[in-house]
Amino acid sequence: QVHLVESGGGSVQAGGSLRLSCVASGETHSMYCMGWFRQAPGKEREGVATVHTNGDSTTYADSVKGRFTISQDNAKNTLYLQMNNLKPEDTAMYYCAATGLSCNGPVWDSQYRYPYWGRGTQVAVSS
Repeated sequence: QVHLVESGGGSVQAGGSLRLSCVASGETHSMYCMGWFRQAPGKEREGVATVHTNGDSTTYADSVKGRFTISQDNAKNTLYLQMNNLKPEDTAMYYCAATGLSCNGPVWDSQYRYPYWGRGTQVAVSS
């Protein structure tokens, strides 16, 4: 089992920045991929960014490329999402997820590949 806890959400104005954190505990050694997903009100949950735990692959949604950066500190079992130049359309609940499967290629954002999820942290961006 893997336990994930997100933090760092908040309310910012458009153009601002936030850094989300996700601390993992439990059988983290068995995880191959960790990532961030988000769900806006009335919309389906979507993939934001993923990274292999060995650092050899990162994937981003087109909507966040050039603005968001995913990173990890394996010594601290912590995943980060640096979000810059935030837009109102980035408003959502952001979730951390983990899987023992690969997360590159066309299925990188398939939620069914991620058995472990945090409870989320809310991000609100005002115009």
